[in-house]
Amino acid sequence: MIAMLHRTSLALIVLLLPLPTLAELSRLGDEALSGISGQGGIYLSGDISINELGGPVENSYFGRCDDADKKCGARFAYRLKENGGWMVLDDIRGNFAFEGLTLRVRKVDSGFGGDGELFNRDVLELGLPNTVRFNDVQFKISASSTARPTDPGFQQTDIFSVDMRGEVVMEGNLLVFPAGNP
Repeated sequence: MIAMLHRTSLALIVLLLPLPTLAELSRLGDEALSGISGQGGIYLSGDISINELGGPVENSYFGRCDDADKKCGARFAYRLKENGGWMVLDDIRGNFAFEGLTLRVRKVDSGFGGDGELFNRDVLELGLPNTVRFNDVQFKISASSTARPTDPGFQQTDIFSVDMRGEVVMEGNLLVFPAGNP
């Protein structure tokens, strides 16, 4: 009985000891790599704060962030027509965090009601993260006569304000189609 316990103990010790293993890393040529299919792309996580403590400009128009009558957040202005007005995301501030945003390039050569076959090019695919957490995120959507509030003739109309707190579940992909010729 004791001999059997010794053999069993010895067998367990041998099984639990790491055994040396040999492995080799070698280069793969283009031909060999073309036969391998895997997940390509970039996986991003982030915790982003925008003007949490105020913006860089303090003057009579922008003021300080603790002054409720003044603006201090970031500004993003875009124009869809060469001579058109400006759409603005204004007074952007707050904090948001996400995990699992993916970026990859994908070829579109089918789908989209037959248009994919005609397109037959690469697009940028943004895989949306499952959950985005918002902490006191605020911004205004506005129409403006100029890109910057300091430009001559500046006039702006705030259309509506957004204030977000909590979590948003996002699913799916966003495809960015290139325009023009590279």
